[in-house]
Amino acid sequence: MLKALAIIGIVAVVVIAAVLVLAATKPDSFRVERSASIKGPPEKIFGLINDFDNWRSWSPWEKMDPAMQRTYSGPESGKGSVYEWEGNNKVGKGRMEIIDAPPPSKVAIKLDFLKPFEAHNTAEFTLTPRGSTTDVTWAMHGPNLFIGKVMSLFISMDRMIGKDFETGLANLKAEAER
Repeated sequence: MLKALAIIGIVAVVVIAAVLVLAATKPDSFRVERSASIKGPPEKIFGLINDFDNWRSWSPWEKMDPAMQRTYSGPESGKGSVYEWEGNNKVGKGRMEIIDAPPPSKVAIKLDFLKPFEAHNTAEFTLTPRGSTTDVTWAMHGPNLFIGKVMSLFISMDRMIGKDFETGLANLKAEAER
């Protein structure tokens, strides 16, 4: 019995060591990105992104918790505009601040998640006109801390967040094309 426990212990240590070594080889940063083509001028779409109050009509996280608490501060839109939220375990708690917003081509956002886990990232929306449509790219990037590297062995950040980006862009498209 003691020999079997020793073998199980050694196997467990080897597996844990292998996971930690493999995690250490993962990149130090991550990037998730999705794009959509939306009928309409970039100015119209820019207004839906550059004003956090408009996010209620298209953000996928707004629908995950109808009772979510929201706080707005700073300018109504553009650089310095702040949106803070606190909701259920699906949306957590966090803060966004627009850090750059040259109309109508880009909105860059400092994104701070506080719950259920702390993370500090940057989200960017780029709008590129293509005739009667606008190509909208939504990206998020940031540091990939060691715990994130370990998690990435089991959960794909791209698949996890990418689905929400796809839903958000579909909602944004529906709202902009109304």
